[in-house]
Amino acid sequence: MPPGHGHDASHGTGRLWSVDEHLDDILTTVRPLEPIVLQLLDAQGCVLVEDITVPVSLPPFDNSSMDGYAVRVADVAGASEEFPAVLTVIGDVAAGQGEQPTVGAGEAARIMTGAPLPPGAEAVVPVEWTDGGLGAGTAAGMRAHSTAPEGASGEVRVYRPAQARAHVRAQGSDVRAGDRALAAGTILGPPQIALLAAIGRGTVKVRPRPRVVVLSTGSELIQPGEELAPGQIYDSNSFALTAAARDAGAIAYRVGAVTDDVDILRSTIEDQLIRADLVVTTGGVSVGAYDVVKEALDSIGDPDDAEGLGAGGGVEFRKLAMQPGKPQGFGAIGPDHTPLLALPGNPVSSYVSFEIFVRPVVRALMGLTDLHRTTARAQLTADRALTSPPGRRQFLRGRYDAGAGTVTPVGGAGSHLVAALAQADALIVVPEATTSVEPGTEVDVVLLG
Repeated sequence: MPPGHGHDASHGTGRLWSVDEHLDDILTTVRPLEPIVLQLLDAQGCVLVEDITVPVSLPPFDNSSMDGYAVRVADVAGASEEFPAVLTVIGDVAAGQGEQPTVGAGEAARIMTGAPLPPGAEAVVPVEWTDGGLGAGTAAGMRAHSTAPEGASGEVRVYRPAQARAHVRAQGSDVRAGDRALAAGTILGPPQIALLAAIGRGTVKVRPRPRVVVLSTGSELIQPGEELAPGQIYDSNSFALTAAARDAGAIAYRVGAVTDDVDILRSTIEDQLIRADLVVTTGGVSVGAYDVVKEALDSIGDPDDAEGLGAGGGVEFRKLAMQPGKPQGFGAIGPDHTPLLALPGNPVSSYVSFEIFVRPVVRALMGLTDLHRTTARAQLTADRALTSPPGRRQFLRGRYDAGAGTVTPVGGAGSHLVAALAQADALIVVPEATTSVEPGTEVDVVLLG
């Protein structure tokens, strides 16, 4: 569906859109990225598109969970410090060893952690329960074969009995062949990557992490680390939004601030389309004389596109019934109809807009169904009532105490207050129909952590 066509596009700039209308219009347009096959480490952070079935049980064989001796239960029954069981050591069993000695009556095999339980053995006694084959009292640990070859032969004294299967990890005790190891829709983190490797998968089919290009506009912006001249400010928005995109699961590219020049901005955005699944701009979307994003986006894209999606018709600028974040833009640009979200330039407005609108798009591109931040109900703790303009959904910064079930406002309502944003871990949501929220009232909070 072309952007802006989910509702009456003719009213796009003339009417006030609700937060939900704008978000729904965006999400009906966005489609998950096409699946690709990636090497395991390249697939970290990506979403599985197939169920993974276990081809081989884990562990694939009975193995020892301790360094010690593989024994028969009857041979160590009743063993004690005073009357140890004395067994003949017939050899070593090491991890990765193919052929093992068979343990018969009165015999033991020295075994290492992870090594297969040899034929005939029923249990493992830890080396600390024995003299280590050295005849000098209780052993503190297993000596290396190279420094104590006598430990793999001769006799060993066992000072404690062992039950059947003691210190043995059973074949298939982790997962069994034919089990479902991972379900489609799983995000691959380190534990999931480990499991895939453990069952022998070298590649996996996933939806790739979306590539998000973040671009800020404004001639007053300079890069952190440079010297401020009169009238200049540091570009914080592009850093905040790039970090937020990465936090949402994207591969994010930050483009340095672009001056308020339509031609430069247009060519910069066009150059970025080759590496973008999503473009996010910040600044230049309200009603000022220098709001160049609107003008630049009017002429980006595919001149052969009859629907005008790439030629500007697909980018619509709207006023939303929200605070902060009233001016918003959304559409698709370029020959591939790359989605673009144009966010306001005020730092708090841009960040709130990202959390409410852009984060769900990133998650949708990944193929996830859980698109939004977790929300909770919390009791407002404040010195006085919170006020909110009628007909607007307001998002206020707050600190959430999960244990107490409370949320406390941080800073004022100003859309430029970055310091307060840095202290917040939640957004307090004041509904459109509410103009005042008294302390003690239960409110919805969007958890940012």
